[in-house]
Amino acid sequence: MSTFLLEIGTEELPADFARLALPQLEQMLQRDLAEARLGYGAIRCTSTPRRLAVQVAGLEAAAPDLEEERKGPPAAQAFKDGVPTPAAVGFAKRCGIDPAALEVRETPKGPFVFATVLEKGRSAPELLSEWIPQWISALQGRRFMRWGSGESRFSRPVRWLVAMLDGQVVPVRLEGSDPEVVSGNSSRSHRLHGGAVTISSAEAYDEALAAAGVQVDRSQRAQWIRTTVEQAAAALQANPDLPEELFEELTDLVEAPLLIEGSVDEHYLALPAEVLSTVMRAHQRYVPLYRQGADQDPLALDARSSLLPRFLCIGNGLPEALATVRRGNERVLKARLADAEFFVQADRVVPSIDRRDQLARVTFAAGLGSLLDRVERLEWCTDVLLELLELPSATASHARRAAHLCKHDLVSQMVGEFPELQGVMGGKYLLAEGEPREVALAVLEHYLPRGAGDALPDSDAGAVVALAERLELLLSIYAKGERPSGSSDPYALRRAGNGVLQILWAKGWSLNLQQWLERATAHWAQLLPEFKVDAGALAAELAEFLRQRLQSLLEEGGTAVDLVQAVAGDGVPIERVITDPSDARQRAELLMALRASGELAAVQAVVTRAARLAEKGDLTATVLSAAGVVDAALFEKSSEAGMLAVIEQLEPIATSDSADRYSRLAQGLIAGASALASFFDGEQSVMVMAEDAAIRGNRLNLLGVLRNQASVLADFSRISG
Repeated sequence: MSTFLLEIGTEELPADFARLALPQLEQMLQRDLAEARLGYGAIRCTSTPRRLAVQVAGLEAAAPDLEEERKGPPAAQAFKDGVPTPAAVGFAKRCGIDPAALEVRETPKGPFVFATVLEKGRSAPELLSEWIPQWISALQGRRFMRWGSGESRFSRPVRWLVAMLDGQVVPVRLEGSDPEVVSGNSSRSHRLHGGAVTISSAEAYDEALAAAGVQVDRSQRAQWIRTTVEQAAAALQANPDLPEELFEELTDLVEAPLLIEGSVDEHYLALPAEVLSTVMRAHQRYVPLYRQGADQDPLALDARSSLLPRFLCIGNGLPEALATVRRGNERVLKARLADAEFFVQADRVVPSIDRRDQLARVTFAAGLGSLLDRVERLEWCTDVLLELLELPSATASHARRAAHLCKHDLVSQMVGEFPELQGVMGGKYLLAEGEPREVALAVLEHYLPRGAGDALPDSDAGAVVALAERLELLLSIYAKGERPSGSSDPYALRRAGNGVLQILWAKGWSLNLQQWLERATAHWAQLLPEFKVDAGALAAELAEFLRQRLQSLLEEGGTAVDLVQAVAGDGVPIERVITDPSDARQRAELLMALRASGELAAVQAVVTRAARLAEKGDLTATVLSAAGVVDAALFEKSSEAGMLAVIEQLEPIATSDSADRYSRLAQGLIAGASALASFFDGEQSVMVMAEDAAIRGNRLNLLGVLRNQASVLADFSRISG
């Protein structure tokens, strides 16, 4: 058993590539080692900004030989008068043996030709020499480049290669590189240490690089950064603003992490906290520090009560240069904050209502007019939503005002420089101008959620405008003729659809989206005549799109696929799903709870047996009452009266709109199990498919009403059990 080491040495890699290449490497190693039958132990993939590295412990010296038998053509086709035919010769050639070595054996289908093939196992060095160039060329990433006069492509120029089995170099040559790269046992130190690093053996890799100033183990480097930042923040009685994306980037930007604590001129705390935080995180990769226990008002116009005038950053320099590096970082940050201060001051000179007028000069999308046109469509959407949701007049007033002003900051200088602050700055500017807090907050919140796992609008006015913003986007882009396909979704329409449903669920609002879509698509057909919109077709397409988004969200939330199909699948009328998306989620959650408690099987047993026979009848799916379709005078057995009693008890539940109707319906179906058992199997059981047409139809209607009542809860035919 040996330890294998591969190090691909490069110029500084983009942080995302250094991270995302590792699982690719591991997958390729696992695949090739398994296919070659080469045994191995643990695989470790790691990276720094200047290298990708793989270590494989317990690697076998060579793959074992493989002997296998292969079946060829029938003997009658393979030999003629004892002489191999072209069919036998071709089969032998494919197997790499002489035709004379073929054997004829009896099989259940007659005599066939067989070949015994011995595939010799190859040595590990031979295989690795062949694989390494293939692994390097197969790695995928963004912004690959060529360098020199060579034809090699990689994220950054490859400068050296270490390939070793224990202490021996595995010979590898990277064709097409300039200069040509040949494997050896020489790595490179931290750039500021300088010089080559000799790797004595594959197992000594980490130790050799540590002596040269490189923390090569990515997980250990990440843990050091996390722990050190948290300890430094705690010492300052602060909470570090270190989102996962920034943390991952910091891990992949340094080879020898060094904590640097810098200061911010307190003068700049007059800026909003989000401005300082964005400048620090997005532009400089610093970690802002929020005061512990501080009340973080999203509409606050300054950061004095929330941010400390300090920051943390992770350097890649030498400890002795720490003071110099800190001063340099502080100077750069000061210049950035001075720019931000200028932008805020310039924005505050222009009233928000005037900026709204400037939206007319900015194109939204081809054929869809300007941003001002979009805002006016969004205002229409808001009005219709408020009509359907029947919210208090104060909320409606705030939502309408927020919709009118919601995009004004898109032409502000601050958002022009920091697009991620759209909405945030808009809300702050409005509050400073004297708009009601509810309006300013709604402008800020109407961008929420920005993505998966993001916060949702908290205020009702903000939620309404957020719904309008997403529905306007879906309507306009679909009317334009563009659709998300595969991984391509340039307008983030799937995210918009998810946002609509998430907001409705979070608010507990029952919104008739079907009605809204019918009204909106008719309006859009008049609004955008150049697109020749078929309002009915567009409403149906958007309804189906929202059904798919609902299914996806339920599955992502942990609902079993069969239960998702039972409440929102293709077998469920689209109107049932879209008329009230919150209703579909409520039913899915109930089915999950019933399955967890073991009660779902009992409900399903009752419904499935009834539904199977009810399909032979002609009762429509909308009939929920026995009145007019079941005649008690035609009953021949007491079990029929028992069934009628069950569906009469279920009728008021199935037709009600009470909050607990679904759980009551499920319990009623469980309680009806004994009556159904008696109907089918007891002493008073009946033959449903009786010869008398009237009696047969009466019994089928009994079962049909029960099936229809159960379908109010779910399409039980989709539940797997």
